[in-house]
Amino acid sequence: MRIAIAGASGLIGTALVSHLGSAGHQVIRLVRDSTARGEDARYWNPATGDIDDDAFDGVNAVVNLAGAGIGERRWSQRRKRELRLSRVDATELLVEAMAAADDPPSALVAGSAVGFYGDRGDDVLDEQSGPGTGFLATLTADWEAAANSASSAGIRVALARTGLVVSDNASFLTRMLPLFKLGLGGPLGDGRQWWPWIALEDEVRALAFLLEADIAGPVNLCSPNPATNREFTRALASVLRRPAALPVPRFGPRLLLGKELADGLLFSSTRAHPTALADAGFQFRFPDLQPVLEEALS
Repeated sequence: MRIAIAGASGLIGTALVSHLGSAGHQVIRLVRDSTARGEDARYWNPATGDIDDDAFDGVNAVVNLAGAGIGERRWSQRRKRELRLSRVDATELLVEAMAAADDPPSALVAGSAVGFYGDRGDDVLDEQSGPGTGFLATLTADWEAAANSASSAGIRVALARTGLVVSDNASFLTRMLPLFKLGLGGPLGDGRQWWPWIALEDEVRALAFLLEADIAGPVNLCSPNPATNREFTRALASVLRRPAALPVPRFGPRLLLGKELADGLLFSSTRAHPTALADAGFQFRFPDLQPVLEEALS
């Protein structure tokens, strides 16, 4: 297959490009450096609405992983606009260009997030569960709506609702490590909030699976064994051979990150289950958390 990828330089995109290339597929990267155009790269810029006319010529499928880091800085009004531009507006630009191609790609695997479900306590959430409330849930719903508009051009759309991706370079993990290595880590609040996670290798395998499987609509990309924050911190501390008994009061992350971001990412509980993947026969290679952390931190 000839596959175009937006967001090819990120954590997931880099691993996906390597995976698809080793499987014999031809990858076209969508890049924001106009001087990097080439046989395997096309230019696009969501901020200006520019994209090469031939971006999708001969392309069989598209994977959209583009999006500014959701937890990199406080959710000021300016930052919220940046997050929306990098997701909703960027997806609209891609879909418009895909639909305008002489022979449109047959499939779009669109990046999304389990943040769609919002803070839902202990409820088990599959792809039939409705949206949550709050900034992140609304942003994700709008992001998915932009991707779904490709279906009017006859393009199959799979929405990859991804959880926390665990790998050695995962930003959330690298931010946790310094305190945990000092023995100062611990559960956030009461630690009962569910953190859906997935190993990077399974994330990449699932995305490749969605490119070829006849699946449309939302798909939860997360392990069948989600962990509470307390379980996650206990496993991380075990791998590092450090204690992690002292809970982190909610006011600390709120002070550092802002209340809305801290509550929306760190203290939100999302017990997502990968029902659609399981029903389609996808097999996870890394369903359990501790071995994944051991591999990531080895």
